[in-house]
Amino acid sequence: MAVKIRMKRVGTKNTPVFRIVVADGRSPRDGKFIEEIGTYQPLKKGDNFAIDLERARYWVSKGAQPSDTVASFIKKASKAVAVPA
Repeated sequence: MAVKIRMKRVGTKNTPVFRIVVADGRSPRDGKFIEEIGTYQPLKKGDNFAIDLERARYWVSKGAQPSDTVASFIKKASKAVAVPA
């Protein structure tokens, strides 16, 4: 089973909102998933995503492949944790 970390669209028309989920690669974009680990709101200014970094790292360690967008979120969240303000 190829596990992927990707986004699932839950927003309405013209108001996109995404959930960052861990899912089987064969399941459809908005279909069944294993675990929800974050959210992304592209229309929101500033800090527009939230991700459970611990769970993301766990799934990556188990072999899950993040999408390009989710990988950038993980990278940004890791930098924010490494350099406390």
